[in-house]
Amino acid sequence: MLDVKVDSRTRTQPAVIRDEFMLSQDLFIRMLCTERRRAYRSSRRFVLMLLDPGRLLKSSNKPAIMATILQTVSQSVRDTDLKGWYEEGSMLGVIFTELGDADDKAAVRALSNKITSALYEHLSVEYVNEIRLSFHAFPEDWDDDDPTGCPASSSLKLVLSRDVNRQKASLYLKRLVDIVGSTALMTLLLPVFLAIAIAVKLTSKGPVLFRQIRLGQDGKKFTFLKFRSMYVNNDHSIHEKYVTQFIAGSNDTAQANGNQKVYKLTADPRVTPIGRFLRRTSLDELPQFWNVLQGEMSLVGPRPPVMYEYERYNLWHRQRLQGVKPGITGLWQVHGRSRVTFEDMVRLDIRYARTRSFWLDLEILLKTPRAVVSGNGAC
Repeated sequence: MLDVKVDSRTRTQPAVIRDEFMLSQDLFIRMLCTERRRAYRSSRRFVLMLLDPGRLLKSSNKPAIMATILQTVSQSVRDTDLKGWYEEGSMLGVIFTELGDADDKAAVRALSNKITSALYEHLSVEYVNEIRLSFHAFPEDWDDDDPTGCPASSSLKLVLSRDVNRQKASLYLKRLVDIVGSTALMTLLLPVFLAIAIAVKLTSKGPVLFRQIRLGQDGKKFTFLKFRSMYVNNDHSIHEKYVTQFIAGSNDTAQANGNQKVYKLTADPRVTPIGRFLRRTSLDELPQFWNVLQGEMSLVGPRPPVMYEYERYNLWHRQRLQGVKPGITGLWQVHGRSRVTFEDMVRLDIRYARTRSFWLDLEILLKTPRAVVSGNGAC
């Protein structure tokens, strides 16, 4: 026998499941994405609660149970909070805004206690135990101690990493192009790989390849590959200092290159003679085709940052890595490269993440050889 504490009106009107104040899945996800962008800009956090009824959805009394859950949640949240379907008809979501000065843990603990207590008032212990509540604070923190290297709320990344109407087919097509393109190019350029490897080995001591931990899609760490263009055991503080000034928008980072300003570290004493040629021609990037084949990068996307670069990001800068793999080339490389400021680069990356398509990728790939040959913005 169903042990749901609801009045007769709820039992006779299961249509409460279609509460007029409940947002549809598409609209709720749109609002969630909007709130997320606002949080990045304003640094004002919010919490997303997801309520999964679990096996209760298979109950013959599902309409009455869901009606009770919706009524309970509706009475427990404020008018300013947004409630809707995270998954239509099966998983409820609530966006709690205006959290005040409470930190994330305190806010989540208070919200969890409030919702759980309300559910116990209207449902039996047996049914409440079937319900799974999860809370996600935004903007997300990318936990450096997480062994997976993923953000704390990575369970949401599949929904938030794409536009609401984006079809999975386009992502599969992008991955197919990455596999075919990287395999074909590595095969075609094998003599170039060998020639560069020999040149690097003969001109300076150290390994042929340079390996570095970088951040990829949604903050996932991976080993980034390049042909080594620097002397070994160099002091990275030179680049770290430059990156700090570049992100801060310091005029000291702009170097004169003819009639243009170039935002790039020039005359770097750490770079070998052959390394300068490799960087100027972008040939040092060729090993990243292996990163692409491994699925860690894409042919087209934002450049992956090093850890000390990310640590200096403002919240809204993180959006350049949200839901999109880093790439060998991208909008930044073909529309500005080192001739644009850091914030303009971030805007280009965010624009790509929101508008990417097969045709945009194709356009960028076709423009890349010209950008490389012209050397605009390269040093």
